[in-house]
Amino acid sequence: MPLAREESSPLFAGTAAGTLRLIFYLALAMVLMVLDHRNGWLWRLRYATSIVVEPVYRLASLPADGMHALGVAFADRRMLTEQNQRLREDLLLANAKLNRMSAVAEQNQRLKELLDTQRSLGLHVQMARVIGIDLGAYRHLMMINLGARDGVKTGQPVIDAHGVMGQVVDVLPNSATVMLVTDPDQALPVVIERTGLRTVAYGSRSGEQLTLPTIPMAADVRVGDKLLTSGLGGRFPQGFPVGEIRSVGPAPTGMFLEAHAMPSADLDRSDEVLLLHDLAEPVGPPPPPPSAGPPADGAPAPASTAAVPHASVPTVPTSPAKPKAAQAGVPQT
Repeated sequence: MPLAREESSPLFAGTAAGTLRLIFYLALAMVLMVLDHRNGWLWRLRYATSIVVEPVYRLASLPADGMHALGVAFADRRMLTEQNQRLREDLLLANAKLNRMSAVAEQNQRLKELLDTQRSLGLHVQMARVIGIDLGAYRHLMMINLGARDGVKTGQPVIDAHGVMGQVVDVLPNSATVMLVTDPDQALPVVIERTGLRTVAYGSRSGEQLTLPTIPMAADVRVGDKLLTSGLGGRFPQGFPVGEIRSVGPAPTGMFLEAHAMPSADLDRSDEVLLLHDLAEPVGPPPPPPSAGPPADGAPAPASTAAVPHASVPTVPTSPAKPKAAQAGVPQT
């Protein structure tokens, strides 16, 4: 609704006084603009005024700034917590992968050593995995994952990349039990590499050493001497490492020297082993000759075919005057 004449602004009033006031204000504005443009007075005034007014603005914005800071703090804390949790999980996963890679590298190294042993010796071997071990006070046994179905037989030697581990003593369809060289019931014929002295190494209850209790007093045995299989007995092939002598001293009986040796094989660390199929030839006294004598019915003994062929010398019945020649199998012509 338009204003009434009485209610109109006095600045724009239609009277001469209103017009003069308008001209005055315009002139003042022009003067102030010119002075501000030339001398910068108003800028100084605004600068001084802003110094006074700025704390008021800051005080007025404190609630909003505080709420914003709290929100950012809680968001940053939650984000940092989640990031820290993710980093910890990544670190655990990386450590697990690193440990797994280290274990795989060690396993590959052991397998490489086993393969190198097989190739260097040129033996017919069979690789097996250790699935159990029993290192008690009275028995030192190990179980492998091969059995009768895989061709494993009782008495087969078992080695690893470093030396002799033991022999198979019990065979099941899918597994087999190996008696370690440190078992108290184990006796292994060995030879000292440096001197060639033959002796026997026995297991011990400690499960860590071999005992050589029957070394002659005058024998040259030193700490550090290597023990090898001698091949006697036909169980273990000749020349496989068995252990290293760690101590030598008089036996409790005083009649022999007693030595203690550390096994060459990694009995408590090997995960893969080799079963030998090429056994040593039996070494020992010849079998007893067959018994010679007259048959039970009193008939004369036949002539020895190994001494004289039947085709060249006929056999004549023995005379009662010479019974010994007939009993010995010598033909009478």
